Amino acid sequence: MSLLEDWRNDAYDRGEDPQKLKAFWDAYFIKERDLYQVLLKDPKNVVTGTVAELAEKYGLDLMTMVGFLDGINDSLITPNPIETMDADTKVSLGFDAKKLYMNMVDAEADWLYNLPEWNDIFTEDERKELYREQKNSKTIRKPKKIGRNDPCPCGSGRKYKQCHGKPGAEPLDPKYLEF
Repeated sequence: MSLLEDWRNDAYDRGEDPQKLKAFWDAYFIKERDLYQVLLKDPKNVVTGTVAELAEKYGLDLMTMVGFLDGINDSLITPNPIETMDADTKVSLGFDAKKLYMNMVDAEADWLYNLPEWNDIFTEDERKELYREQKNSKTIRKPKKIGRNDPCPCGSGRKYKQCHGKPGAEPLDPKYLEF
């Protein structure tokens, strides 16, 4: 069994007592936050080493480091081979700051995307824009429904049913269906 499978079995154990599971995640989130605070202080520094070396460097047990690597992998410039890694696998923590911030927003990890270290990476306006962009990327918007007797959105002045809604008519340009 790989380290990642071991981590996921421990972290997502469905049979575990809910109080123990909550305590496990509460402790993990504190360690995760502390490690992100260190990494965000020097975002251009690409930290590398084996999984075991990085766990020791940051004062984490091996499984917590594996969990961290699982969480950050989608935000890395070059993803790590997390599915097959063992303690001696060389990994990199070189992250894309924009992607990392947006993934934190997507995960609703406010204890991470509100860290003060982000202030030195992005301005407040940039953070607001990244937040908005991420939230909007999950919003499904349906185009406005056009009624048969509504004016045609193309601006012809005719009813939709006599213009682009007529059987065999040319399809309506999508620019007329904007929200």
